[in-house]
Amino acid sequence: MQRTAFGDMACSIARTLDVIGEPWSPLILRDIYVGINRFERLQQDLGISRKVLTERLRWLTENGVVERQEYASRPVRHEYALTDKGRELCDLLLVMVRWGDRWLAGEAGPPVLYRHHACGQLSHVELHCSACGKDMPATSIDVLPGPGAGRAT
Repeated sequence: MQRTAFGDMACSIARTLDVIGEPWSPLILRDIYVGINRFERLQQDLGISRKVLTERLRWLTENGVVERQEYASRPVRHEYALTDKGRELCDLLLVMVRWGDRWLAGEAGPPVLYRHHACGQLSHVELHCSACGKDMPATSIDVLPGPGAGRAT
């Protein structure tokens, strides 16, 4: 069976899923975001096989989401850092956190809290319109064809 080429679809959701749609990738991004950025520590924290972690890190690097940075020369050792593209994907992860905290955290509550640098308060991400600043849930928008509609990359 041939895998569907999500990256070739004229859909931003499909193209994003092509990069981070398998379950390990968002978790790897989460760990790098919080400072777990060396292979052995990633493997230990995630409980992932070396083979799968190597494949996922290679894929994320090839797609410009993370980059390898040398931190030791004898022997050569690398750690992983988020690129601008990767840091923006973490914004997406924060939206996923908000949903998971609301619908899946259970009685124990969320496993992690987030403090906003600007105000120092514990908070969560909310979607707002970039034009008017009002809340922007999916129920408040119309989906219209854009300039890239129907075009594959």
